[in-house]
Formats: sequence, structure tokens, C-alpha cells
Amino acid sequence: MLTPDEIIEINLLSQFNLSNSQEGLKIHSHDAEPATVAAAERLFSKGLITRNDGGYLTSLGLDAAEHSQTLLTILRTAES
Repeated sequence: MLTPDEIIEINLLSQFNLSNSQEGLKIHSHDAEPATVAAAERLFSKGLITRNDGGYLTSLGLDAAEHSQTLLTILRTAES
């Protein structure tokens, strides 16, 4: 079973644009949910993103984001 923290991390990974590696994310601590800020910090400490406030996907992060976005596509297609 996924933990709430893992769900937020997957959600954050799903927000990266996989078709443009030059497009990253910036998590603004003053207006983002604290759980999202914490998820970005965890993803950074795991080596999936380049900065603790977003940045770009690392090679490992790209793999994770591709898998998470593929899973979401499958699950959403199955709902139709």
C-alpha cells in the first residue's frame, strides 16, 4: 500500500513535462502546500530531482517520472 508521502511524491513526479527536459519545476515554499515542499525535499534527497525546491529530473528521476506517468495513463484509460 502506498503511503500518503509516496502519493504526493508520485503526484509531483507526474507534473514534470517529459517531452521537454529543459522544463523543470519550482516549488515556492511561501505558497505551496507544506506536504508538497516536503515531497520535493525527499525527491531531492533520493536523487530524483536536482534541487530541494524542484529543479530538473535526474536520470533516475526521469525513469521514475516516466513510470509514474505511464501508470497514471493506464489507470485513467481503464476508467473510460
